[in-house]
Amino acid sequence: MSTDTAAAVRSSVLQMTNSGRSSHVGSALSCADILAVLYAGILQVDPRHPDRPDRDRFIMSKGHAGAALYAVLAQRGFFDPALLAQHYRNGSFLSGHVSHVGIPGVELSTGSLGHGLPVGAGLAWQARRTGQQWRTYVLLGDGECDEGSVWEAAMFAAHHRLSNLVAVVDYNKLQSLGGTEQTLALEPFADKWRAFGWQVDEVDGHDHRQLSRSLGVPRGAQPDAPRCVLAHTVKGKGVSFMENQVVWHYRPPSDAELAGALAEVRQR
Repeated sequence: MSTDTAAAVRSSVLQMTNSGRSSHVGSALSCADILAVLYAGILQVDPRHPDRPDRDRFIMSKGHAGAALYAVLAQRGFFDPALLAQHYRNGSFLSGHVSHVGIPGVELSTGSLGHGLPVGAGLAWQARRTGQQWRTYVLLGDGECDEGSVWEAAMFAAHHRLSNLVAVVDYNKLQSLGGTEQTLALEPFADKWRAFGWQVDEVDGHDHRQLSRSLGVPRGAQPDAPRCVLAHTVKGKGVSFMENQVVWHYRPPSDAELAGALAEVRQR
């Protein structure tokens, strides 16, 4: 079940950021449910054959939340979950920001914000041109949408009617140093995507039923436009003292905080 996967991802993220003393635990927790739903059956991928040509492509554009992607890939069997203990250690292939080097299931190294959607649009365009049926999914952060390259890619995707492209925005309304509306206002956010020519859904990004309905739209159901899912989320979701607290963009949990956080996640 995707709910079990989400709980396992959160537990892994908390342990990884604690042991490696790494950042972005809040960002990783906010997108755990999105990743769990995608990897529970929406994405057409095979852990036994991660490079099969007809696979769906997933790009974690908010690459600073790499711990969550590594955790869900391990849960799905792309690699041994025991390797998560190496996260953020010297010499580890599990770097703090997402790396594709040596990690089955990762399509693109990310971390510099604003690159994922342009690459995803290029992949979707190539699939369309060559008659391939696979989809490209891109997970963006809301603060990432301050980047002009996001909107250039949005125009490109709409112009080419890339209905095989799905952008999911982890809309937790906090970015590195404060709220998104105080940093650079996004609202009216959904209207902006629509004005750029996208089909838009707004969902509760922690409600697995809503996510499944929105992300699982049959292929070809909307033949003329790319799709954006605005997933309203809570930064630090699942741990009461981390929720909606910008400090957890950078701070790792201490040993005592880890124990309390794991207890909360396992009770849900």
